[in-house]
Parts: sequence; C-alpha cells; structure tokens
Amino acid sequence: MAGSPETGFQGKRSLKAIMSPSDENPRRKRAANTGPKGLGHFDPSGRQTLADQIYEQLHHEITQLVLKPGTPILEREIATRFDASRTPVREAVLRLAREMLVEVLPKSGTFVARIPLSALPEALVARRAIECDLVARAAKLASPAKILRLRAIIEEGREAAASGSQAEFDKTDSAFHAEIAAISGYPGLWKLVLQVKTPTDRFRHMVLPVADRMQQVVSEHEGIADAIERGDAVEAAECMESHLNQLKTDTLHTIERHPEYFVYDIDLDSLKCE
Repeated sequence: MAGSPETGFQGKRSLKAIMSPSDENPRRKRAANTGPKGLGHFDPSGRQTLADQIYEQLHHEITQLVLKPGTPILEREIATRFDASRTPVREAVLRLAREMLVEVLPKSGTFVARIPLSALPEALVARRAIECDLVARAAKLASPAKILRLRAIIEEGREAAASGSQAEFDKTDSAFHAEIAAISGYPGLWKLVLQVKTPTDRFRHMVLPVADRMQQVVSEHEGIADAIERGDAVEAAECMESHLNQLKTDTLHTIERHPEYFVYDIDLDSLKCE
C-alpha cells in the first residue's frame, strides 16, 4: 500500500516528521561562544618559572649594588648556584639586558651594566609627570584612615633609618609612594613607576648611605603627608616634585665619588642644568 506524501514509505514516518525542532540543526545544541561576564577571571597564584626566580634575584642584587657596575655575569656559575640549566639563566640575563641592567659585549662577556647618565633625567621627567598628579589627587581624596596609614609607613621608615637598615628603609619608601597611588584611585600606575625607575634605582642606592640622607627622606615624606592631610593639592605636588628632584642633586655628588660606575652618554653639565 503506497504511503501518503507526508509518511513516505508505508508504516514509516518521514525523518523530518519525527525530528524535534532542536534536532533539525544539531549545531543548536552547542553553547554560544560568548565572552566572559562579570568580574575578571585572572590567575592569582603568581606562579613563577625558574627563569623568573633567577631574574628577580639578579635584579635585586644589581639594583641594591650587591653586584656593582662592571661585575662579570658568568652564566655557568649562576646555573650552578640556582641548580638550573643554562636556558633559564640566559632568559633571565636577556631580560636584565633589555632593562639596561646588564651589558652583553661580543667576544668579551656579560657584565653588570654601568649606569647611563641619561637614565636619570628621563626617569625624573616621567616620575614627576605621574607622581605629582597622583599626590594632587590623593590630597583631594584621602580619608583619615588613609592618612593614618601614610603616617604609619613614615614611622616604619624612621625606625629603619635609625637602625641604618637600607633594605628595610627601601621597602618603606616604596610602600609610601605606592600608598599615595592607591589613595589617588590609580594603584596600577605605581607598577608603571616601578618600570620607569628601574634604571635609576642604583643611583638611589648609592645616595641613601650618605650621611643623614635616609632621615632627610623621612622629613620629605612628612611634608608630603602634611599637605595631603590639609587637602592642599598644589602644595602636595610641589613637595613631591622637590622630593624627586633631590635625587638628581644627590647623584651629582655620587658621580664624583664613583665615576667608573657611569656611562657618560650625555654631557654632565646638561644634567646639572636639567
């Protein structure tokens, strides 16, 4: 017996008739390839590779002047020290070279880089542009609790200065500037400042041991905090600019004591006039 056009063969329904609407196009079963929603999903673990660890340790030793300008960087010795192959060591050294902390000289070797004089005015211009704006914003936004936090950091710096611990003082100094960035509402800009100031960190670590310089920095921080507490954005910015400019003045004295540490890629007189 012949079937009707709707059923096709006798006793059987057509495929189209028995399929559900969702079965007509199997692709409909897949979830749409939509983007993420809500808060960002980032990996907070901060997992580090061996190359990262080697880089951070060498970066610390170079910027803290444990390894002074001109010191040879021997990849084999570093690999032995970190129980690593040459590959992560070379990766770490290349990162340091990109940051002008290491010099790679063909047929001569790899050395802790001398400090280019041009790095100082460039870093100061960038820091003044960023941090003077941040501190002015902080003066308008700081709550009493935030000001207390700034005062606590200053006291930690005073204690570190009194004990002569340059490493601890450096931590409090960074914490002070980072806290101002946080109060301003732009904490991420402190990470940018950290990148900008990397070439000049060694200037700073030569300056801090100078008699009473750490105590002077504490006083400068107090002046900045006072202006923030008064809500005086103009004075806060002026205090920050004066604080940053002091590095240039101190560095000029350091150059006289250790001329071999520097690359004279700009005229020294132009640095004095900057």
